Amino acid sequence: QIHTEIKNILYCWVGSTHQPAMARRFFVGGNWKMNGNKESLEELMSTLNTASLDDQTEVVCAAPSIYLDFARSLLDPKIGVAAQNCYKVAKGAFTGEISPAMIKDCGADWVILGHSERRHVFGESDELIGQKVAHALENDLGVIACIGEKLEEREAGATEEVVFAQTQVIAENVKDWEKVVLAYEPVWAIGTGKTATPEQAQEVHEKLRVWFRANVSDDVAESLRIIYGGSVTGANCRELASQADVDGFLVGGASLKPEFIDIINARV
Repeated sequence: QIHTEIKNILYCWVGSTHQPAMARRFFVGGNWKMNGNKESLEELMSTLNTASLDDQTEVVCAAPSIYLDFARSLLDPKIGVAAQNCYKVAKGAFTGEISPAMIKDCGADWVILGHSERRHVFGESDELIGQKVAHALENDLGVIACIGEKLEEREAGATEEVVFAQTQVIAENVKDWEKVVLAYEPVWAIGTGKTATPEQAQEVHEKLRVWFRANVSDDVAESLRIIYGGSVTGANCRELASQADVDGFLVGGASLKPEFIDIINARV
């Protein structure tokens, strides 16, 4: 009886999860997007390599594909390297695309898939993103899978409908969730300076974890890292990081600045 009561208390304490978020290793990804050159990126990487980073936080930097080799050769080995995109097949007549095998050949271990800019600037469909996720995982790449609603969808009350539909297609293409991190990035908050409040972020992350419990498994719901992206800065990262179901960040513009170190250390 006492054991059951303790479990119930713990369950209430962490909201939708059975275990504290602290049990999930904090994850911070830096998405450099189409920015930088060798000189500026070398300076950035030197800053990261010499900074005091929380060793409890997993850090991954997503470099432009042309600089993947460069990033892997200069970054401290404890910092992971990601590509910002890949294609759904291993090779062929797909000018301008890169494959998971090429990414791994450059020493990178992660790829970002389904970013809102890929969805809304380049017109990638849920189906294509799902196919990319499947192929990347089959080739042993870690996947940072992005989901998120546009402003008009949030204002129409369709946030859950949109993010659950996007998550469903990703889930259909995942056999092993250990190499997946889910990034909730409300499109209206990316590069706009607008940030979801800690309460808004927590609400969506909590509902996503409930979705995973209902549609995948309790184990995945509890162990999957759900990170937040959308105008994360050194000023707002600590309050966001304090939310029970926010397990880290995918950072855009701020990942190119010294404040990225503060974001990595948001839990310290």
